[in-house]
Amino acid sequence: MLLAGQASAFSLEDVADKAQELAERPYEPPQSNLPDVFRDMAFADYQQVRFKEEEAYWSDLKTPFKLMFYHQGMHFDVPVKIHEVTATDVKEIEYDPEQFAFGGVKVPPESLEGLGYAGFKVLYPLNEKGKLDELMSLLGASYFRVVGKDQVYGLSARGLAIDTAVAAGEEFPAFREFWIERPQPDRGSVVIYALLDSPRATGAYRLEVDPGKDSTVDVDAKVYLREPVEKLGIAPLTSMYLFGENQPSKQVNYRPELHDSDGLAIHAGNGEWIWRPLNNPKRLAISSYMVENPRGFGLMQRDRLFTHYQDLDDRYELRPSGWVETEGDWGKGHVELIEIPTPDETNDNIVAFWVPEEQPKPGEALELNYRLHFTMDEPALQDPSLGWVSQTRLSVGDVKQSNLIRKPDGTTALIVDFVGPALAKLPQDAPVTTRMSIDDNAELVENNLRYNPVTKGWRMTLRFRIKDPVRPVEMRAALVEGDKTLSETWSYQMPGQ
Repeated sequence: MLLAGQASAFSLEDVADKAQELAERPYEPPQSNLPDVFRDMAFADYQQVRFKEEEAYWSDLKTPFKLMFYHQGMHFDVPVKIHEVTATDVKEIEYDPEQFAFGGVKVPPESLEGLGYAGFKVLYPLNEKGKLDELMSLLGASYFRVVGKDQVYGLSARGLAIDTAVAAGEEFPAFREFWIERPQPDRGSVVIYALLDSPRATGAYRLEVDPGKDSTVDVDAKVYLREPVEKLGIAPLTSMYLFGENQPSKQVNYRPELHDSDGLAIHAGNGEWIWRPLNNPKRLAISSYMVENPRGFGLMQRDRLFTHYQDLDDRYELRPSGWVETEGDWGKGHVELIEIPTPDETNDNIVAFWVPEEQPKPGEALELNYRLHFTMDEPALQDPSLGWVSQTRLSVGDVKQSNLIRKPDGTTALIVDFVGPALAKLPQDAPVTTRMSIDDNAELVENNLRYNPVTKGWRMTLRFRIKDPVRPVEMRAALVEGDKTLSETWSYQMPGQ
């Protein structure tokens, strides 16, 4: 334990020492202390267990940040230790059942003895002065969610991903212990330290959360492996895609789209921008993008029109994009996108992360530095000199007959709109063409590009015949004018049936 006199010098290195020491010892799984009344409760009952607002931590301080805690219950069956760091002390925040209201759930008093917190949330007046909003939530494994002004919770970030979509099964590292710096009244950010542990990895994390129109989290971390893993996922993002423009719902639904994110964006080290629309495939799909020294990647929600969602309850148009802005050189590796079949919106079925080509040796520190952006202003992240994809729409391929009736011809069509200020500056008759490729599982029948006067961009229509419907079809396209690239690269995988 740190001595009180050392608290002012508390830093990432203090947590890293603990993580390195853990990595040198065999893994000890945490023991659950949860009584049956909490372990067996239904989700609706767990939702009734709430932290009392008047008990918010730091309520008696002038800082704009407050803390509230999650009670253990259901699969949140292991307590996490939470400490407060001040200029003079480091002390554990002790669990107190009097801080919670249990609604209609009957809880025997003896079942509350010796429990702890499952996680916590950070509150801040994001939208209205004097009114607290949830800024950040940390609950379960190494997951955390963050929002900015006028946003609602959507995708999640994670500390680390291990062996995601590997046959042997995924390992979920978990934050076991937290240290939260008490913010000074004039400080605009809050700093959280976290100790990560799992059977094959440990880690020390420093998260500096800066709230605003676009909230950001500066992540500094040191990760240690106990033993090599098959796939090490750095800066993981987890989201949900059920259906959308490129994959409409097969059932009648008043909501045209339902997703937390609609695409993967990548800014490669060579300057190339890549956009990959998401799918809800029938079988597990894994896509890899080889990138050296990536500048950034993220799961984005580009579609911001309420009329495209029509959901007054879940407000998908207000869910933030998650963008990982890398710091320093990350070396060789690839951005991996994993798409998992899901029948409904309750499952997070989309995962994206960076996989380094070389893993650290067991006991050797892998140092990570990046900034997470939670934003609804996706164009601000784009290269202003390039156009980007605003939508990808799926359609039955057809041909217009002499009587002007459109007749399906057995092809599949994708309609892709490229937009952006750089494209809007071009004259309508600019000699813009497409640089396009498609794999051998499809025959390209039409590649048509035309100016779109509504968006002041260009619309690409691809019509193709799929040879083997069970197999996916891979294709890529970008707008060019001669040798000059005018847009990001649209990269798409048509899922197999």
